Amino acid sequence: MCGIVGYVGPRPSQDILLAGLARLEYRGYDSAGIAVIDEAGSLNMRKKAGKLQMLRDSLADAALADGSTGIGHTRWATHGGPTDANAHPHLADDDKLALIHNGIIENFAALRAELEAEGVTFRSETDTEVAAALVGREYRRTGDLKEAFRAVVNRLEGAFTLLAVHQDEPGLVVAARRNSPLVIGLGDGENFLGSDVAAFVEHTRRALAIGQDQIVAITPSEVTVTDFAGAAVTPEPFDVSWDATSAEKGGWPSFMAKEVAEEPDAVANTIRGRVRDGAVVIPELDGSDDLFRGVDRIIITACGTASYAGMVGKYALEQWARVPVDVELAHEFRYRDPVIGENTLVVSISQSGETMDTLMAVKYARERGARTLSICNTQGATIPRESDAVVYTHAGPEVAVASTKAFVAQITALLLLGLHAGRVRGTLSAADGAAAVAELDALPAKIAEVLAEEQAHVTQLAGWMADTRSVLFLGRHVGYPIALEGALKLKEISYIHAEGFAAGELKHGPIALIEPGQPVFVLVPSPRHSALLHAKVVSNIQEIRARGARVIVIAEEGDAAVLPFADEVIRIPLAGALFEPLLAVVPLQIFAMALATAKGLDVDQPRNLAKSVTVE
Repeated sequence: MCGIVGYVGPRPSQDILLAGLARLEYRGYDSAGIAVIDEAGSLNMRKKAGKLQMLRDSLADAALADGSTGIGHTRWATHGGPTDANAHPHLADDDKLALIHNGIIENFAALRAELEAEGVTFRSETDTEVAAALVGREYRRTGDLKEAFRAVVNRLEGAFTLLAVHQDEPGLVVAARRNSPLVIGLGDGENFLGSDVAAFVEHTRRALAIGQDQIVAITPSEVTVTDFAGAAVTPEPFDVSWDATSAEKGGWPSFMAKEVAEEPDAVANTIRGRVRDGAVVIPELDGSDDLFRGVDRIIITACGTASYAGMVGKYALEQWARVPVDVELAHEFRYRDPVIGENTLVVSISQSGETMDTLMAVKYARERGARTLSICNTQGATIPRESDAVVYTHAGPEVAVASTKAFVAQITALLLLGLHAGRVRGTLSAADGAAAVAELDALPAKIAEVLAEEQAHVTQLAGWMADTRSVLFLGRHVGYPIALEGALKLKEISYIHAEGFAAGELKHGPIALIEPGQPVFVLVPSPRHSALLHAKVVSNIQEIRARGARVIVIAEEGDAAVLPFADEVIRIPLAGALFEPLLAVVPLQIFAMALATAKGLDVDQPRNLAKSVTVE
């Protein structure tokens, strides 16, 4: 979850480190710090609990001697609370070495006891300071930071990205990764490290992906990568497909508001280049037809919002590819000894491509012979590299912690995947495929229409409900996962109770929650697709309305049957049944954002949450 930046080059490092950390604030953190080697060759460090601005203010009050080599960190507390002492960097080797760390070192207690027995005194409660002390001890033995790293990382258990500098080796940053993100940025006469390309995209869009259990050393003119045993590795290069301005607010009141407004583009960009002659053909899957032809079961694994996208994808894959699909929470999947094998396709979904629970589920699936495919929004991420194939979404950087445009891009990618698989398996006719492609092509304009026509209405509705303490969401068919997502968005950023239910479950228990004035959002399926399903949902509305609920209906244009039973109606354009979720979710995202704003809350950085969850 932490943000990590490293820099070596001709420019003063403090500005680069602080700007990089600012671009990584979306990851969630509770303290920040930097360490630099100044022009005189001395190591200087400053760290503060709280937001990055606290560190900036401290540096403004008492300047830190600057230099051209440095590392920076934003910490999410795990071992020890969010204090100045527990913040990173941590020092060792008589304060000549500074080290930062993302992840959790699981055997830190035994290692700490070993060091304490040697007389080492610790200044923090963290597992990170243990790693710093170990590297410092090895440096005193070897006099070589890369060799010291290699000796230490092979003793660590758990997930970690480590970066370190030593004042005796200016112009060098050494890093190592295991089960935690790290990428290299390639500049001209300068090089960068970051837990995300956002850390350095302002300066370069040329990057290298670092693999599992690898050590990297950067100088202004050279990048070397080895595995933990010391063997040379050639990292995978890629170009970042967006620029720094894409990760800036650009006048919007919040990143979330900006990202909701970008949803039409996110959907259009995910579709672009994947339709040929009226059929979906995904170039990344060229030559991978066996992924689909031989499977007798698909498992979609993900966490949180991504799992709800997977639930929508289940309907599409089963309808078009005619293969049974299960949706599994990644953190439950590998712990229940699931029945999988060579005829199982495991599809993982992760915006960051670093979600630890999902990564471990992918590794588990591969170990048992399953085929794996990832849906991801981040180039150079770990999960795509661990998978047999990848379909990238092209939502651009998503900075707000609560996912919006990445969610609609994930659903779009799953729809594309379903159409691609249906074509490859011969279960989807050319006519049906062409009709679905027409629906896909129309989605960006329809999402834009929802934003234009309903944003003010939904924002006003949220303002009226600012003191609401509980909201329920009901849906059926593809509306059910959207009900779950609507509830999750509200919980994430407004901190009030919200629950989503399959509408048919109402009478089996949840109706006990209905009392006079209880707000309930109901996603009504189109009567054009299923008159029976529409009638069932209208019946559900009557049940809760009879018990005093305040009913807010999301229904397609022209659906007059809901009017007698709704307190508020939010309209969405006509669309095919499997495409309605991309339209229906937009008002729910706007509602959550507007309600949180009305309550005076930070919609971009909700409490206790981080954008990229890189620990289990």
